[in-house]
Amino acid sequence: MSEMHNTINEARQQFITFLSDDQEYGANIMAIREIRGWTETTPLPHAPAYVRGVINLRGVVLPVIDLKARLGRELTATNPKHVIIVVDDGSRTFGVLVDAVSDILTARAGEIQQTPDLARDAQSDFVEGIVVMEQRMVTLLSMKMLALSFAGPAEAEAA
Repeated sequence: MSEMHNTINEARQQFITFLSDDQEYGANIMAIREIRGWTETTPLPHAPAYVRGVINLRGVVLPVIDLKARLGRELTATNPKHVIIVVDDGSRTFGVLVDAVSDILTARAGEIQQTPDLARDAQSDFVEGIVVMEQRMVTLLSMKMLALSFAGPAEAEAA
């Protein structure tokens, strides 16, 4: 059992890190399809406020959510420096508006800490854990849970 425990602790995961509202977040690199510059979106009627709208991504209608707004803050005042992270969680593809992409972070499973119980709220469902490295604190987000938190055009097509 001890050998297996050490193997699990040594398993490394890579995360793309990005900034939103001066906070650093990370997402599993395997869920990231591409990173593209900000493109104005076409609004969707009756969509939640955090859904910025849709863009045309090589012929595919891609919903874009504003991470800052989805995490309970105000909408991002966009400028050309903002980026859209295109995420494929296995069941759907969507874009996430962030301020900037910063780095690739490699962490062992044992370095990922759970979110403190005091911080539990509706938005914490998106948090997989926190990594503290080199004076940095990176909140790891579950792209699958973020995808499940909104109804996008893909669901409308499937219905």
